[in-house]
Amino acid sequence: MPRSRISSASIRTGTAGWSIAAGHRPLFAMGDSMLATYASRFAMAEINSSFHRPHRRATYERWADAVPDAFRFSAKLPRTITHDQRLRAAGPLLDAFLDQAGGLGDKLGCLLVQLPPSLAFDGRMAATFFAMLRRRWAGGIACEPRHASWFAPRVDALWQRHRVARVAADPAPVATAAEPGGDPALRYWRWHGAPRVYYSDYVADALAALAKQVAAATPRGSEAWVVFDNTAHGHATPNAAAFQALATR
Repeated sequence: MPRSRISSASIRTGTAGWSIAAGHRPLFAMGDSMLATYASRFAMAEINSSFHRPHRRATYERWADAVPDAFRFSAKLPRTITHDQRLRAAGPLLDAFLDQAGGLGDKLGCLLVQLPPSLAFDGRMAATFFAMLRRRWAGGIACEPRHASWFAPRVDALWQRHRVARVAADPAPVATAAEPGGDPALRYWRWHGAPRVYYSDYVADALAALAKQVAAATPRGSEAWVVFDNTAHGHATPNAAAFQALATR
């Protein structure tokens, strides 16, 4: 199995999923599978497919077996929890998801909670949900809220209490959303493509600015995850590789 070339675990760079276009294969060492090939360069991958449909525990186990020991996955919570239930009465759904994703073992490094743009902040609802999630999961949690009410200063106490990192997103729904927040032990960036979400490429100046932001916003001893989600035209892979080179200089 190819060994990841990432030498430092302080910044984990990768993409949403692990598809590699034929033209980008030279960026990687050849592996036994697409995932093993991907893991020859990147130290993390974001599992977005778990948002749309459940996977068998055996599938997660197979993914874990395909990557080096230092590799970590971020698994996105199902839409049934975040969008259908809107974080309410989600205990049984969380249990089912965590049992499945538990097949990753120690390679499950983070859970991603992406909220629908229409979901406004409700303190009681949010506190109940994140307390319930924390009782079930002690590892990293990153939340990407998309309604402006989640970026009010009063929400900071919630993130800190439950040790949740607030995602720094591009494009940002409000100005504050471009900066990471919440638990300082974990910083999490999701770059979706701008101006056209999922499609736009990031130019060198944008990637250089992101590298400076990540370095400045990640305290010593903390971990940063940087995910490129502009996958529609295949830009995520070269953007992640270019950012990785900047971040590890």
